[in-house]
Amino acid sequence: MARPSHMVVDLGALIHNYQWACQLAPKAQTMAVVKANAYGHGAVACATALEPYAPAFGVACIEEAIELRKAGISKPIVLLEGTFTPDEVTVAAEQDFWVMVEDPTQVHAILNAHLSKPLTVWIKVDTGMHRLGLSPQKVGGYYQQLLNSPNVSNHIVFATHFASADETNNSFTSVQLKVFMETTAPFNQPVSLANSPAIMAWPEAHGDWNRAGFMLYGNSPLDAHHPSSEGLKPVMQMCSAVTSLRHIDAGETVGYAQKWRAERPSTIATVAIGYGDGYPRNAESGTPVMVNGQRAGIAGRVSMDMITVDVTDLNDVNIGDPVCLWGKGLNINEVASHAATIGYELMTRVTQRLPIKYTQ
Repeated sequence: MARPSHMVVDLGALIHNYQWACQLAPKAQTMAVVKANAYGHGAVACATALEPYAPAFGVACIEEAIELRKAGISKPIVLLEGTFTPDEVTVAAEQDFWVMVEDPTQVHAILNAHLSKPLTVWIKVDTGMHRLGLSPQKVGGYYQQLLNSPNVSNHIVFATHFASADETNNSFTSVQLKVFMETTAPFNQPVSLANSPAIMAWPEAHGDWNRAGFMLYGNSPLDAHHPSSEGLKPVMQMCSAVTSLRHIDAGETVGYAQKWRAERPSTIATVAIGYGDGYPRNAESGTPVMVNGQRAGIAGRVSMDMITVDVTDLNDVNIGDPVCLWGKGLNINEVASHAATIGYELMTRVTQRLPIKYTQ
């Protein structure tokens, strides 16, 4: 016996999506980004499934990289935010982590380190997002210092990050691309520009290395439908079941603060999922769920361990019927839109209370 709530992660779909990213940019090498526990899907399991296909992995920090190494992942791992303290530089060299540098402090930490072998360094250029990266005017000087250092391999990659590539009609991506190309052209080194939305919608941004993240997990990051999204298969499914049913009269209310009031005699199903599992508390009434393959809407506030669903118009609902909160048949981005957030956040906020069942 167990609470019916769980996650299903389809590793076969994950591999399919990775291969789709490669098909969209056949001339590039495509890194698999597995930061934030592979966007909530389980970093070790996802990296293990992708290692036969991906030439490298991307993570946010050295702790995430060490977890993969301890699990037996041997491919290069890029620290996308670089190192946070000087001692991490030594660990990165020992473990064959590739290190992003985006700040003079990180450059100096590498130059001043005592390393047994040189590091592979990626230089991030701030092309206008103004979050991370060296200013274009200073890139050349830091590049020469790194290139001349025995601590750095000759294989230096230049990278940037797009602020608005998910907005397919936003010209700022083209502005950033122009700044990047003008800055890095003199150095004749490999480049990495494209994140998931740029892989899907900005082919001119495909470089030597692409960084596939959100799209690997089967959902489009783009703000509008695009042909490239048709090749994606959802990887994560949040599942539970109906645990209670009740009939209420018109005028009665459901849940905390009486926020939902029945306009007619109604049937309410209670489902064992809540914000304690990572389901968004601010999901509004009407947020879609799938009950036994039928579409229904939340009625009232999300509780820590439960939600209530109006199943009045559904056929033959019973205790134990399966419920899909997002996944196959219910896109996570649609659910996110009812909670004033994005699919990225819903994926990464899933808590450890939900066990993950992996399928191939």
